[in-house]
Amino acid sequence: MIRSLVSFVLALLALPALAAPVSEQPHTRVELIAQSSAPAPGKPLQLGIVLTPKAGWHTYWLNPGDAGAPTRAEWRMPAGVSAPPELQYPVPGTLVVSGLMNHVYEKRNILLTQIDVPAGLAAGNAFPIEVQVDWLVCSHEQCVPESATLSLPLVVGDGADDATMAPQIAEGRAALPRALAATATWAKAGTRFVLSVPMAGLDKVKSAWFFPTGDAVITHVTPQKVTIAGDALRIETDAGTPGPEGEVTGVLRVEMAGEAPMGFAITAKEGSVPGPGAALAATGGNDDAAGGGDGPGLPLILLGAVLGGLILNVMPCVFPILSLKALALAKGNVGPAEARTEALAYTAGVVIVVTALGGLVLALRAAGSQVGWAFQLQDPRVIAFLLLLVTGIALNLAGLFEVTLTTGNLGQEKARSGGASGAFFTGALAAFVATPCTGPFMAGALGAALVLPTVQALSVFAGLGLGLALPFLLIGFSPALRRRLPKPGAWMVRLRAILSVPMFLTALALAWVLGQQVGVNGMAMGLAGTLIFGLFLWWLGSRQHGGKSLAIPGTLSLATIVAAVLLVPTAAPEGAAKATTTAASELNAVKFTPAALAELRGANKPVFLYMTADWCLTCKVNEKGAMADAAVADYFKAKGITVMEGDWTRNDPAISAWLAEHKRAGVPVYVYYDPTGGETELPQILTVDALTTLKV
Repeated sequence: MIRSLVSFVLALLALPALAAPVSEQPHTRVELIAQSSAPAPGKPLQLGIVLTPKAGWHTYWLNPGDAGAPTRAEWRMPAGVSAPPELQYPVPGTLVVSGLMNHVYEKRNILLTQIDVPAGLAAGNAFPIEVQVDWLVCSHEQCVPESATLSLPLVVGDGADDATMAPQIAEGRAALPRALAATATWAKAGTRFVLSVPMAGLDKVKSAWFFPTGDAVITHVTPQKVTIAGDALRIETDAGTPGPEGEVTGVLRVEMAGEAPMGFAITAKEGSVPGPGAALAATGGNDDAAGGGDGPGLPLILLGAVLGGLILNVMPCVFPILSLKALALAKGNVGPAEARTEALAYTAGVVIVVTALGGLVLALRAAGSQVGWAFQLQDPRVIAFLLLLVTGIALNLAGLFEVTLTTGNLGQEKARSGGASGAFFTGALAAFVATPCTGPFMAGALGAALVLPTVQALSVFAGLGLGLALPFLLIGFSPALRRRLPKPGAWMVRLRAILSVPMFLTALALAWVLGQQVGVNGMAMGLAGTLIFGLFLWWLGSRQHGGKSLAIPGTLSLATIVAAVLLVPTAAPEGAAKATTTAASELNAVKFTPAALAELRGANKPVFLYMTADWCLTCKVNEKGAMADAAVADYFKAKGITVMEGDWTRNDPAISAWLAEHKRAGVPVYVYYDPTGGETELPQILTVDALTTLKV
């Protein structure tokens, strides 16, 4: 009996594994999809192969470039069905590894094809589709060939779209290069290849890159010089060996100001081409290094980071800290050397904290996590800690208690003390509480940082810190500026009390965010912890005002903060609903999902997508202001514009991935998709006029 059972099990193990529509390979997830799970007789059926490489790996385009291999598919069709045509590839990206140019997909990509379902098939008949997919997946260090056999058990029916697979097919169609109406031309000038592509909207072009389908057309890794010559985009680079002949086909990837990159299918005939034209207006030129060179150069990104950090000093949670620290230098007993030391220490505190936060984001993304700038604010415990910290600062500014060396560590003792140590921790505190406010000033720079090499990316974060520290740095190094600061007096007590108001308002906003993240009960726990902490500070202040000596161990106040933070749950209770903003309600906003967006775009519906978070101050201002205006709601309804909301208050991998694809590190982001397939990014400070002039 046992021998028979063992033989039966071994026989089962010896059977080949049944093919399924999804296969998880070591470095890639691959899936077979169809427009309909019930294809209709006599009608075409679109099929797709979805390849999702794991973090740090990539697959290849039709022409892989200097290295790599394209994806191959061998189909097994039902009787009477012809094999489908070649796979259609989405617009690729560029990746230079060890001096070799690669045309790659570093994220999820969908390869499409189509078959004709024979007429006369009876409904209910099985219509199985099977394919063997072979592809190469590579990291920067190694390449691994992978293969999978996939099967879809379709059944002949009415041809209705499948609720799960059809949106993915639509997503794949939206990612394909578009046909170019105009006729492109190419010419060879010595060893150089020149392509001329007539197109509209040239004044908005920021960068472009040509991917030829043939191997010998150009030298892939050579920089492509892009200029505007009349009504055409002119691309010049080194010709390949032996060079192009006859018609040249390929894909032109173009990035326009305010829009996501788009691709155009090019068929160019040999002919005359214009001479070099004007530099691209959107960037001041495009003599890119190999890799396409999307976006502004590093110096402009760094300048944007410094300016963004400088503006952060007027934010309500940063300004009081900066003001009091600056006025501390006006007391008259701080010498030039000490002022410079404090300025440098303050700058070091800001730059180190901002760079460390940026480095943590980069490390988490390198490990495969989809996180962005200010990701720590998605954790309710961080919000609870900030609530306690800001409340403590507000009560201190209001005069409830004073921080001295004998009161123990109340979270801001180091920041309130003098000298280099106090200046350093003041800078660290200012940097930490400023992260929720970076959105409107830092979106482009921080988004670029997430796709730059590590050293350059960290320099962008350091530039943000330098901008944030710049006012105090100038005060510390400029005696003339210090002399212009008001002299100390009784007015400073009143100013401290006034500056406590924005800190109290910040605490109120943080309590509301906590409620949005973990529900009313969670917010109540956070407020209870804040009350306990506040009572502790009141008791401390009453002892101080009574003239009593106080020698409280620093661990007591630290334990109070830790206990209060631990009271807060890490997630909302099951089924808890978030409050709906006025804008979302008035505009009938639907929840963002990649599939829903792809379905709407595939149906040529206009879509206004906004990415938001409850801890984002700019987001809330826009949603209570321009987006909540009745004129906007009326215009969107009249034009049939669907509003889609992506809420990033809590971590959402789909939103994180979308932000990464659009080179944005955080929120807010506002994008309008028009019915023709165009994509326009709106400014981060919205106006009613901007929203009511969207073209449909």
